[in-house]
Amino acid sequence: MGDGRITKVVIVGGGTAGWMAAAALQRTLGPHATVSLVESEEIGIVGVGEATVPPIRDFNALVGLDEADYLVGVALTDGKFDVMLFSSEGKAVRFAEDEVRPMGRQAGGVRGMRLPEGGAHRVVCMLAANDESKSVLTATENGYGKRTPIAEYTRHGRGGQGMIAIQTSDRNGALVGAVLADVSDEVMLISTGGVLIRTPVDQLREQGRSTQGVTLIALGEGEKLAGMERIVERDEDDSNGGEKGNGGNGGAADAGEGLEPPPEGPTVH
Repeated sequence: MGDGRITKVVIVGGGTAGWMAAAALQRTLGPHATVSLVESEEIGIVGVGEATVPPIRDFNALVGLDEADYLVGVALTDGKFDVMLFSSEGKAVRFAEDEVRPMGRQAGGVRGMRLPEGGAHRVVCMLAANDESKSVLTATENGYGKRTPIAEYTRHGRGGQGMIAIQTSDRNGALVGAVLADVSDEVMLISTGGVLIRTPVDQLREQGRSTQGVTLIALGEGEKLAGMERIVERDEDDSNGGEKGNGGNGGAADAGEGLEPPPEGPTVH
């Protein structure tokens, strides 16, 4: 602090308030400052309630957050993958990842998919594809879905409205998720009522993009399908602890056991 500038800040305690404070301080102090956050079960946390009050809106504006946006998928790539975006409208767009130039973490990014006006639909998941032998599994909120060869999802430039991935009819409802899978894989389906169903992929016959699909899970009165994930089986001697993900709307569900316990004591970020 020889020049009067704050260069190091330590925030004790996580939770929503702690992380919000860290984000705001980092944005305010600039790149010359290092902000660290210490979390521990022995340190109390402070919540902030529903993000509808004016101070929360001011905070979002400070750190550059659009209230209508949130992160739906992340994937590791090598520059040769295709990016696939799926909307709740039942549409998908596929484009080469080199159509998106490298950017910094704080950049707002570029348009990947054009959504209809009005805000009724949103992007629900992202997949990173580099294997034409895989299939795309799509699932809708009313428990229907299907398996479609990835080759039917032709490449187009980013920023378009996309092609039909599955019919979002009154029977099907909105698209809630999509995953890439092999015929030897299994997927886990979960309902808003807490019901879990594990289904082998090879039990779903391949269908075209414009079809409505078949029943994936029987839902109770008032229930919806909350999500679908591909199951990753872990070998006991697997020292890598997993495999490269394919994006998705939450990654792959881990069906293995023997995970290492979390470290004791505070965690510094």
